[in-house]
Amino acid sequence: MLIVGCGNIAGGFDMTRCADAPPLTHAGAYARHAGFRIEACVDPDRRRLAEFADYWRVPFSAASMADLPDERGAFDVVSICSPTALHQEHIEAALRLEPRLIFCEKPLTSSEGASSRWTRACRERSVTLVVNHTRRWDPAVDAFATELRQGRWGAIRSVVGHYNKGIMNNGGHLVDLLLRLVGPMELIATAGVRYDHWSDDPTVAALLVTENGGAPVYLSPADARDYAFFELELVCEKGVVRMESGGMAWRLREIVASEQFKGYTSLGQSSEREGSYPRAMSRAVSDIYFHLVEGRTIGGSGEQALEAQRICQILLDAATSSDAANACREVRGHEA
Repeated sequence: MLIVGCGNIAGGFDMTRCADAPPLTHAGAYARHAGFRIEACVDPDRRRLAEFADYWRVPFSAASMADLPDERGAFDVVSICSPTALHQEHIEAALRLEPRLIFCEKPLTSSEGASSRWTRACRERSVTLVVNHTRRWDPAVDAFATELRQGRWGAIRSVVGHYNKGIMNNGGHLVDLLLRLVGPMELIATAGVRYDHWSDDPTVAALLVTENGGAPVYLSPADARDYAFFELELVCEKGVVRMESGGMAWRLREIVASEQFKGYTSLGQSSEREGSYPRAMSRAVSDIYFHLVEGRTIGGSGEQALEAQRICQILLDAATSSDAANACREVRGHEA
């Protein structure tokens, strides 16, 4: 398989962690899986390329995809970990190599229209497209989504999602997670933008409501210049569930009889559920393997990522438009 881009998410984060720590990167997860072998890597930064190839023992490295051997079908999988602005170019080049699957960092491209075109191009060429909204493979998210479907927490009353570092970037992770947990949503209003990391991708504050039940969903911005922050709280009929530290921990509070006021109920002391976010990348690579070998269905499809990006684009347009009417546009997403 081929890795395009040799930065942090490609393998850099794992190059400075303990060897036995769960892998957080593409290269780290591939290296741990017996079914994959990293055959080549690409990056225009010669020093970074050399360090990456040496650390992960990659036999072939190149400064650009044009320098790769023109051998169709040489790579079953192409992981695209380059900056978003280069994704279109690299997806096009990857398709010329005729892989079986492309695993791309989010967002797929810089625009909804381009993402739609390349999602269609992959489908027409029978190339599976998977986009790394990492919590698609977090077992704790899976468990909570199942509990919601089974009625374990009752009706959702309200949701608050905290995030920073851009509506298209970390906001894309949040919207994809919300689509999975609460389903379709409709935009009520946006409340300003904060350019806390990217010059073209502000962090947006917004109020939406769920299509099923009309529960309010608040996107509450933090500032990436302060610290990383990605958390989610759901106030439900039967308790409150909070995902903390990006999924590293979960905190649950359930209904108990009030000790002070007879006949009333309240929330009990919080209990903790271990987070499993560090297992997500390994699980993504395992799912890719079984998809290729056994034809199993895989999450994180291009269509799912496109739906999340479409909603993020509407939020961004509404927040940055001088036309107040845009603040009430619908963003009826659906879980693909």
